[in-house]
Amino acid sequence: MTSAKIIIDKNEYEFPLITGTEQERAIDISSLYAQTGCITLDNGFQNTGACASAITYIDGDKGILRYRGFDITELAEKLTFVETAYLLIYGTLPTIDQKSVFSRHLTENSMLHEDMTHYFVGMPPHAHPMAILCAMVNSLSIFYPHSFIDDDNPAVFDLIAARLISMIRTIAAFSYKKSIGEPFVYPRHDLRYCMNFLNMMFSSPVKPYECDQEAERVLNKLLILHADHEQNCSTSTVRLVGSSMVNLYASVCAGICALWGPLHGGANQEVIEMLEDIHRKGHSVQDVIAMAKDKNNSFRLFGFGHRVYKNYDPRAKILKDACSSFLSGRSMNDPLLDIALELEELVLRDEYFIERKLYPNVDFYSGILYRALGIPASMFTVMFAIGRMPGWIAQWREMHDTKPFRIGRPRQVYVGSAHRSLP
Repeated sequence: MTSAKIIIDKNEYEFPLITGTEQERAIDISSLYAQTGCITLDNGFQNTGACASAITYIDGDKGILRYRGFDITELAEKLTFVETAYLLIYGTLPTIDQKSVFSRHLTENSMLHEDMTHYFVGMPPHAHPMAILCAMVNSLSIFYPHSFIDDDNPAVFDLIAARLISMIRTIAAFSYKKSIGEPFVYPRHDLRYCMNFLNMMFSSPVKPYECDQEAERVLNKLLILHADHEQNCSTSTVRLVGSSMVNLYASVCAGICALWGPLHGGANQEVIEMLEDIHRKGHSVQDVIAMAKDKNNSFRLFGFGHRVYKNYDPRAKILKDACSSFLSGRSMNDPLLDIALELEELVLRDEYFIERKLYPNVDFYSGILYRALGIPASMFTVMFAIGRMPGWIAQWREMHDTKPFRIGRPRQVYVGSAHRSLP
């Protein structure tokens, strides 16, 4: 079958079926309104494809996640975040020379314009790091107004991509230093991407950061797992805002704002705060399960279930193993990890959660790892944004290159008052 038929008022209309690489199928309703005068209504876009994309593939029922055809488990094990970023943006694994050039671009664009540092001075000390991140990324449009996309000069895009991926970690580290009242630590040209970030976060005039290769490896893994996730809320926002032909800085800033919400990127902070609350109040895991199932209880179990995955989130499996090995290798005993492991064990055996396909998601263990690295909960969503940056850039570029180019313009079904006159 190559087409689907829709019958409206006894009139029959035919629409083509589109088949993806992994045999997923979609009905192309691009001409639906023109043919029938009707639109589709899909609250939350659960059944609507806004684009055809070659970047990320997800099979939520089977627990599959791939970037450019490569399985996430293999990528997290064998690649660095920088290599993964190149893969997402340019579609191929970098050669030795390409990796060298890309890394050099990241190094050369790690420093903020010095005038940007004055922005931090005016920020109140209690400002949330995500609010600072949004403001500072958007301000890049002010400091680099000449660096917008030129279709005839791909080098301009390469520069902007490198600038965003590199500067977001510097902005993130500076926002953290601002929040604790310490002087900024500038990026070093002799350190790799993740080690550079850790040094900017934790080095101080009193005590320089001791380069920790195991922490660097774990941070690479975390950022890789967050690098892209198909057409989620923030990515769709980047595409929709970018479809107005606004610059990449503004498009990504909109994505950061969308990511901030507790139902999206803020969920890992919610998980940690939930586990801390359980530990502080001395709840048993059995009590927690009972509260989660009680409709009259305001308690909410974060870290389980996913809009896409109806199986175990493959990223959660990777991070669960990483948690155990990283903490045990340092003889660290985190009571929150003990609670999380016990909670997961009971949930996976409980029919209530099994029937609803509520499995651990990426947020369940990522917060524990960030905590073990010394990163405070207020920075968790910022870390998510650092990891997601290459995915946003790749998706923006793919949207920009799609022909024919169209501005995003969803429709609606109006349910307000009918025409009426003023008294």
